[in-house]
Amino acid sequence: MFSLLKTRSKARKPAPPEMRTLDVAGRLMPLTIKQHDRATRITLRIEPGGRALKMTVPKGLAAREVNAFLDRHQGWLLTKLAKFSTDAGLRAGGEILLRGVSHRIQHSGSLRGLTEAVSVDGRPVLRVSGMPEHVGRRIAAFLKKEARADLARLATMHAATIRAPIRSISMKDTRSRWGSCSSEGNLSFSWRIVMAPPSVIDYLAAHEVAHLKEMNHGPHFWALCRKLCPGMEEAKSWLKRHGSQLHAIDFD
Repeated sequence: MFSLLKTRSKARKPAPPEMRTLDVAGRLMPLTIKQHDRATRITLRIEPGGRALKMTVPKGLAAREVNAFLDRHQGWLLTKLAKFSTDAGLRAGGEILLRGVSHRIQHSGSLRGLTEAVSVDGRPVLRVSGMPEHVGRRIAAFLKKEARADLARLATMHAATIRAPIRSISMKDTRSRWGSCSSEGNLSFSWRIVMAPPSVIDYLAAHEVAHLKEMNHGPHFWALCRKLCPGMEEAKSWLKRHGSQLHAIDFD
């Protein structure tokens, strides 16, 4: 008697992503190309903030097909990337949003002192001290401080409403999400949200606090989120329209 022995083929590791730099009308963009077993077509998307591109292709697709796709979509990329301006005007005379209100940036002329939001002749002004070349960094530090104050207050208020304890609150500069909540009750937020209107900041706080009770995005979660923030839909819409512009600002 003979037995037919089948040899098991070793599971192949997925091919590592290919990293490129794509020239889009003189704008050099990091491009990640990832092969996917189940992909049936090429997909190309712009990462949050408009600083990088991600491409998913069917496994084994020829390089010429990838290159041809990129060539055909140069116009589309150029149009989409136009709204992501890395020049945010982070200098004296420029503008920056704080809680949805545009503030004119004014250098105090002093190397020391606090960054502060003031009113000059009835116009909102963000007065910044320090070296002129460090204006962006000083503004970022100010926004982080303001975001922490707003989100700590709002999150604490919403948590008290649903009687859920918060273990910690931290500020981050994430590009893939605006906030997160761990099963241990640790909340984290992107400090860039403080540039959005107050109603949007409130929605983000309510969203993450709702996860303290519902660690999902099911119907019960959205019902709780809406209870904490009745203006949820309008805030979500604002973030969808303008969130990428906030991510695109380079403070370095």
